[in-house]
Amino acid sequence: MVPPLSPSLVLASASPRRLVLLRQIGLEPDLVEAAEVDETPLKDETSRRLALRLAGEKAADVAVRHGDSYVLAADTVVALGRRVLPKAEGAAEVRHCLELLSGRAHRVLTALAVIAPGGRRAQRLVESRVNFKRLTQADVTDYLASDEGVGKAGGYAIQGRAGAFVTALQGSYSGVVGLPLYEAANLLAGLGYRRP
Repeated sequence: MVPPLSPSLVLASASPRRLVLLRQIGLEPDLVEAAEVDETPLKDETSRRLALRLAGEKAADVAVRHGDSYVLAADTVVALGRRVLPKAEGAAEVRHCLELLSGRAHRVLTALAVIAPGGRRAQRLVESRVNFKRLTQADVTDYLASDEGVGKAGGYAIQGRAGAFVTALQGSYSGVVGLPLYEAANLLAGLGYRRP
């Protein structure tokens, strides 16, 4: 009996949005497996370092089980100045994030990590700047009712109703959603990944 071939591309993510984005550019992972890492920021850790560390840890966690595959992981951090906004766990955190972001510009940092068969690694950080309009109480209440912001970095999803809050975006739209596609395709290609 011939053992089954290991997947050639593993997406180390629990995010359905990242899978949709990969498929958008014709990349279909052979396996999607969420990493198990503690996402708590370290003391005095900058938003950039946090995103890069978490993406690297997620890729490493999954690569241990799939050493002969290409493992792609990402992490998205929303930062307002030096402050890292949480991945909102409920309506109260979504409201708090929206109140902080209202009428202001913030940064969305998405780090990518790829580990190739044999252990070669590559990482990239993509930073985008997003401006929000001044939100009314009705904007916030309606958004909370949609439940879209729960589980999202910074308490919102740009690809959903919060897209109506964005007055300007500089950088990568797909990076703000959670997976910068240009950089992901280039990292994979640079490490030798070829589409089947």
